[in-house]
Amino acid sequence: MSIASATGPTRPPVGADDPYKRKWSTLSNTTLGMLMVSIDSSIVLISLPDIFRGIHLNPLLPGNTSYFLWLLMGYMLVTSVLVVSFGRLGDIFGRVRMYNMGFAIFTFFSIMLSITWMHGSGGALFMVVMRLFQGVGGAFVMANSTAILTDAFPPNQRGLALGTNMIALIAGSFIGLILGGLLGPIDWRLVFLISVPVGVIGTVWGIVNLRDNGIRTPAKIDWLGNFTFAIGLVAVLVGIVYGLQPYGGNAMGWTNPMVLAALIGGAAILCLFVWIETKVPAPMFRISLFRVRAFAAGNVAGLMAALGRGGLMFILIIWLQGIWLPEHGYSFARTPLWAGIFMLPLTAGFLIAGPLSGYLSDHFGSRPFATGGMLMAAASFVLLEVLPVDFSYVWFGLLLLANGLAMGLFASPNRAAIMNSLPPDQRGQGAGMATTGMNASMVLSIGIFFTLIIVGLSASLPAALYSGLTAHGVPIAAARKVSHLPPTASVFAAFLGYDPVQNLLGPSGVLGHLTHAQATFLTGRSFFPSLIAKPFGKGLHEALDFAVAACLVAAGASALMGKQFFYQAPVDTVPAPGEPAPVSAGSSEELVSVSTSDGGVGSDPVVRRQ
Repeated sequence: MSIASATGPTRPPVGADDPYKRKWSTLSNTTLGMLMVSIDSSIVLISLPDIFRGIHLNPLLPGNTSYFLWLLMGYMLVTSVLVVSFGRLGDIFGRVRMYNMGFAIFTFFSIMLSITWMHGSGGALFMVVMRLFQGVGGAFVMANSTAILTDAFPPNQRGLALGTNMIALIAGSFIGLILGGLLGPIDWRLVFLISVPVGVIGTVWGIVNLRDNGIRTPAKIDWLGNFTFAIGLVAVLVGIVYGLQPYGGNAMGWTNPMVLAALIGGAAILCLFVWIETKVPAPMFRISLFRVRAFAAGNVAGLMAALGRGGLMFILIIWLQGIWLPEHGYSFARTPLWAGIFMLPLTAGFLIAGPLSGYLSDHFGSRPFATGGMLMAAASFVLLEVLPVDFSYVWFGLLLLANGLAMGLFASPNRAAIMNSLPPDQRGQGAGMATTGMNASMVLSIGIFFTLIIVGLSASLPAALYSGLTAHGVPIAAARKVSHLPPTASVFAAFLGYDPVQNLLGPSGVLGHLTHAQATFLTGRSFFPSLIAKPFGKGLHEALDFAVAACLVAAGASALMGKQFFYQAPVDTVPAPGEPAPVSAGSSEELVSVSTSDGGVGSDPVVRRQ
């Protein structure tokens, strides 16, 4: 019995052509795509000093801080907002078509970023806009890559495939740190230009190689849902971005009426969006999917894991660049590159554990690996708290490796469990929902971690800075003025590889009136790290406590995912390519109807491992 109709879902014909024939080439193409868009989410992180020097703009001047934050976080904001909508478009018009278009868009705007010709604020604004459009391409790739893989692989190999893809997404964010540190000093344009040949090859290869094995579901676009979701999520994420900037006499902007209006208004609009999605006939965000226990629990776990992990990289970089590296003989200008190098154990852990846990979850189920990974991650955060701020790198590196292994152990089985639970015609939409949660949580995590660090610094850094400056010849008036500046500027300076004291005192000309010995000491590698170490440690402990709590919640959600199962269409329909056929009596797998409480939705049968 065919299920194709003029109004219902349609799928490619199933015949002699093996739907899994191109699975490995599909995996290599989609992994390349995920790696490319992930690298570009972080490559700017390390190369920002070289980019701003290249366009002749000081990002730490009060009027320029927004350029810095938008170049840093705008890409993540766009992908968070658009990935669900683009996943839904893939379900309607074809996932491969949307994926290849994303590759092409990403490549074009990488070229535009690399040929930036303007300088100053005009150049910065141009780059912010091009970076946002680059994020549009990245959203197309991220929204459809996972669904394409799920269609291309049989159920008993999806964990390995999705694990490889997911680890490319996560590990790419750390690989980008190294590439940014290497390419930025040579020529800042290379930071964007390196994506161009990869994008061209990936686009052509995708057009030639990829085949759409998924189900297309003709439907009207949910314009009202798309509009309210975009407005609500943009408002919340923009509120987070501007909440990180000082406001009035406060170190941060969380009391700014504009920020409060954005956060509260955005949350209200998102609540309206949820209500709308329960009323429209073809919603972009299918709320009913959360009745599937594996999907709901997997998304909660992924969201909490991203909350615990998202700000980690940000905080570790500040820890290395602002304190540890200068105290161990590295100039501030060299700290961005070396921070990326010293974080390599984290990347190694992801690369080792991701594919392995994906393979094992295919055979033993997702629950033990996802739950164990989060418990291991929580333990690694606890042990990081035990380390002194001036740590021995051997122990720091081992804990980074352990955290990477833990996150890799979790990520692959978690995504495989989510995707295996989805009906074939809703995989793009479901993958987009999962990715949106992860990306938005990472932005929120940066806001939470950074706020905890700044609160810790604000309590004691001003007094320490005042006494330290006056003890080394800085006039009382100048020291008082500098000590009352928000600590955000000092943290941003260390994060960007600038000498924080030079940034604070240089514009006022105070350093020129000090003796050479005094000026050298104040702008040396030990003065600022010694001031920031203790207050930073207090904020760091609070941030790590939050990460531990988030990981424990993620572990609990993972434990609730239930036994491994695969969605299966009702037995009177033709199975989609990539879906297990109905099984007969005596098989090692049992066709069962599952209630909501047992992991399924409605009476749709699923294949569950026994």
